[in-house]
Amino acid sequence: MSTTKGVLYLIPTRLGDNPPLEVLPISIKKIIEELDYYIVENEKTARRFIKRVSPSKSQPSLKLQVLNKYTTEEERSTFLNSCLSGISIGLLSEAGCPAIADPGADIVALAHQMDIKVVPLVGPSSIVLALMGSGMNGQSFTFNGYLPIDKSERKSKIKALERISSEHNQAQIFIETPYRNMKMLEDLANMLHPETRVCVACDLTLPTEFIKTKTAKEWKHNKEDFHKRPAIFIIQKN
Repeated sequence: MSTTKGVLYLIPTRLGDNPPLEVLPISIKKIIEELDYYIVENEKTARRFIKRVSPSKSQPSLKLQVLNKYTTEEERSTFLNSCLSGISIGLLSEAGCPAIADPGADIVALAHQMDIKVVPLVGPSSIVLALMGSGMNGQSFTFNGYLPIDKSERKSKIKALERISSEHNQAQIFIETPYRNMKMLEDLANMLHPETRVCVACDLTLPTEFIKTKTAKEWKHNKEDFHKRPAIFIIQKN
């Protein structure tokens, strides 16, 4: 008789250092209390998160596999072997939802190849929250990840995204390394058409949360400091 396969649970985490159950449903706590096997980006922060959600959970019982840029393809290919033996696994992101702008997508793809059930759980996604709060087109949008660092390449990309947003009435979403946020906003204010709308969504779900949509021209007079604060940028030209 064949063993029933385990399930791969996609477990969202916090976007910042607030109490987990302020932003996560109780169902996350229930799943974490049931699971001992996890795939994580950083063992130390994953253990800390699990302890915050479920203080009574035995830390020595946890079996964590680390998925990051140093993980080899050969190592990744074995990460779901426990599921084949009937053991369910939790996939944890460092922040927000697994597999969205996150290396966990490779594990989810592997689960489908191995015919392992995938269960995404409800939790905060900075990309979705930013779009919700922006007032831009939630019917048609694209997430573009990071834009080029080179100034000329970045300008070309920004102008291309602005053109696409105008032609398709589509919100264009992207992110930046937090210490370059102010330079990004300056570039957007100077390179975009003055009436193109720009949303900056910063510190989402935290007490310092900031979400504001203004024209590129209006952002030239910005007095808010976004330096080293996690932010999402969205542009749309009507």
